[in-house]
Amino acid sequence: MTILVEPPPFQSSGELPVFSLERATDIDQKHEKVAKFLKTNRYSALLLQRPSNLAWFTSGADFTRCGSSETVASLFLMPDARVLLTNNSDSAQFFEGTLSGLGFQLKERPWHESPSVLVEDLCRGRNVASDSGFGRTSNVSAELSRLRQPLNALECERLRELGIQVSHAVEATARHFDQGETEAEIAGQLAHRLLRHQVIPERIQICGDGISQRFRHWNSGTEPVQRFCSLTAIGRRDGLCVGATRTISFGEISDELRECFQVALMTQATGMHFSQAGWSISDTWKRVARIYEKLGRSEEWEFADQAEVIGYETCEARVTPSSNVTLQAGTAMFWHPSVGPAMVGDTMLIGPSGLEMLTPMEQWPMSKVDIKGATILRPDILLRTQRL
Repeated sequence: MTILVEPPPFQSSGELPVFSLERATDIDQKHEKVAKFLKTNRYSALLLQRPSNLAWFTSGADFTRCGSSETVASLFLMPDARVLLTNNSDSAQFFEGTLSGLGFQLKERPWHESPSVLVEDLCRGRNVASDSGFGRTSNVSAELSRLRQPLNALECERLRELGIQVSHAVEATARHFDQGETEAEIAGQLAHRLLRHQVIPERIQICGDGISQRFRHWNSGTEPVQRFCSLTAIGRRDGLCVGATRTISFGEISDELRECFQVALMTQATGMHFSQAGWSISDTWKRVARIYEKLGRSEEWEFADQAEVIGYETCEARVTPSSNVTLQAGTAMFWHPSVGPAMVGDTMLIGPSGLEMLTPMEQWPMSKVDIKGATILRPDILLRTQRL
């Protein structure tokens, strides 16, 4: 038996979120986008099941279990209705909290019944688009990615707040972990600092003593950090993602690390400066490749990815030599080039008249990089006193 109900009236409680008119307006505007998409493409409904699209449409709601990739609900969107599909165990949490007062209807089934049964019932006899290709639905993931970009004013403000939290967590961890602690222990400290501010650690990399030179996408290991370390975190909140990297050195910075770090900073600053509204990613890439060539590191970019458009996905669009994506104001990018043992990383927002740094430095040394007459401040290596 399927039960269709309206959400209960909102009751004030310290444990429940306060109704947000700003969020309600955001959802209404996104529903208008979806309705236009359905009409243009002659679909009767849109089924959303991926965490990124669920968070986008609901203005930041999380339908995963404990921050995992496992969702416990789907959205079935028609031009004049938005329906949440879930089980009886999770429905109360959504309608007494997450979605209260925001115009959603509910269809629920018992927790012990397969979620696909309810979804199949709604899709039967309809021309349905989806972000998952479920059953006979048409997979329109690429089109939905374009609907999520560029970010609106509310989303940009959320990114600014998140960027401060992520960079603070990375820098505080980098300043306070002890020499000799393992990469895994440092990763735990960083995750703790994120989670206490309700930021989900989407990715954490602790690369000690040059391990990243061999393994560019290293996570963390059991080896103690003795000489230097790069800490990277991508955090997620309200469905949105922001990334930052910081590097510390115990004692004197080696010539190799300093040289590689300067190349990485110059490359990153170039990429940021030329990530401009109206430019294609391939145009920006040409400037980055030219810097690598000038600095005698023409092959370095081939060893690992340099950047990506970031938002509700950690990678909304790849940054490659052949990418034809046109950048827009309201697009966030995570620039994280690596050179030898050196890693840098920050998230920026493209504005109508230039870049805005979303992961600011707090108590951190800065380095000035000049790009075409513009000075860009970048995080330097923090020199820490040896304790062993």
